[in-house]
Amino acid sequence: MEIEVNSLADLPAVAQQLSDFAGDQKIFIFEGDMGAGKTTFIKIFCATLGVADVVSSPTYSIVNEYESPSGSVFHFDFYRIKDIREAYDLGYEEYFYGGGICLIEWPERVEELLPENFVKVEINVLDENRRLFRFSKV
Repeated sequence: MEIEVNSLADLPAVAQQLSDFAGDQKIFIFEGDMGAGKTTFIKIFCATLGVADVVSSPTYSIVNEYESPSGSVFHFDFYRIKDIREAYDLGYEEYFYGGGICLIEWPERVEELLPENFVKVEINVLDENRRLFRFSKV
């Protein structure tokens, strides 16, 4: 599925489309260049999931946990991990296989640990304001 976004105002509709597309899938990976808008989109997606807390980037903590009406939502940012052992030390298995919703930025840093099935969200920068979103199930 491809969706072109022309402004930030379009993102809530895209987040709803992602939720509909995902069905009962709970693992999401987000790919895109630095500054593509991954965290911005995840904040809006969390609101779609019913998260009432302020959603912020887990760049330094690696994972932030939120509650939604359907359970826990875990937002990961693996950009700063230097070694895969950091993900093991974090207890990634409890998160990835524990039944909560996992939103994973920089998944290529932990690619060997990712579950077999997930929803892939690619964000490509078209210009300063426009983005192309691609959703696929893996």
